[in-house]
Amino acid sequence: MKILVLTGGGDAPGLNAVIRGVCKRARKESLHSEPWEVYGSIEAFNGVLNEPQEIIKLTGKKTAGIHVKGGTILKTTNKANPIKFPVVQPDGSTQFFDRSDELVKKLKALKFDAIINIGGDGSQKISKTLFDKGLPMIGVPKTIDNDLSATDITFGFQTAVQIATDSFDKLVTTAESHHRVMIMEVMGRDAGWIALHTAIAGGAEICLIPEIPYDINKLVKKIGARYKNGRGFVNIVIAEGAKPKAGSITASAGEKGSEHVRLGGVAYQLSKQLKDAGCQAEIRETVLGHVQRGGTPTAFDRVLASLFGVKAFELALNKQFGRMVAFKNNSITSVSLEEATAEYNFLSKDSYLVQASKGLGISFGD
Repeated sequence: MKILVLTGGGDAPGLNAVIRGVCKRARKESLHSEPWEVYGSIEAFNGVLNEPQEIIKLTGKKTAGIHVKGGTILKTTNKANPIKFPVVQPDGSTQFFDRSDELVKKLKALKFDAIINIGGDGSQKISKTLFDKGLPMIGVPKTIDNDLSATDITFGFQTAVQIATDSFDKLVTTAESHHRVMIMEVMGRDAGWIALHTAIAGGAEICLIPEIPYDINKLVKKIGARYKNGRGFVNIVIAEGAKPKAGSITASAGEKGSEHVRLGGVAYQLSKQLKDAGCQAEIRETVLGHVQRGGTPTAFDRVLASLFGVKAFELALNKQFGRMVAFKNNSITSVSLEEATAEYNFLSKDSYLVQASKGLGISFGD
């Protein structure tokens, strides 16, 4: 019996722990029943589509101890969507082609009994399409953004929050020393989970998230209330997808081959808006960027990712295809790929998390 494992989209701490979990559970099963072999496709589906193909056997030696390492030993890419596959043209432009039928044909020829796709919202939509085309797909949710609604939490999120909180703690002391406003920009795309968890953990005065557009004048008033005779300080956490009430997100064109815009730089936009609105305090900006994706996963993410890997193999063992592993109500379970991709996991304005944050004195600028 053969399983193919692949990692797609942005990297996240814990990917290697999932891979290891699948492999260790497969080896244990091989001791008691028919043998299982686990293979990995390099750079998501590119490993299958490339000529020659880049598919490696995941032996015990290759996966030993990898659960403590960030990134993914299988490498990853956000430019390998087989449904919208990017091809750079001679004039430098990019055109997208549907190569899913070609991919299905190649995978069927390789005779894998299960295909485990570890990835976020976009990756699981690909899983759903390929399952509908007859492939034995199983999904594992991965995103530091925590934006998959069918699972209570995704691995990588806690590590990203810990990294952001550690950085925020350092900014608090320098803000206090210099009586400054410190703006720290974190990732999250269209969801504010990382930003708000960091703001609560770090004790931020202001947290700006995509789900709640902010009023710049209310922010200036909030900041002013923190200063007396030029003394005081304010720490702000802003999600990369945050925007003012009368504005839009801060983004640039994505890299060649990417179907997504590139978010980033909103901290500098906010700084300018505050100054233009009359904020008298000194302001400094910090953009964490990809630091949040790197390094050793926290213990929580190692455990969650390992359990996800074991569960993914057991879904394959029981031929429960067309499903995604999920963590719900403190249990490891699974949901259909259709349910997994039905709804984006926005942070609700009416959620207890947001209301409790306001109770802690955190302003959202609304």
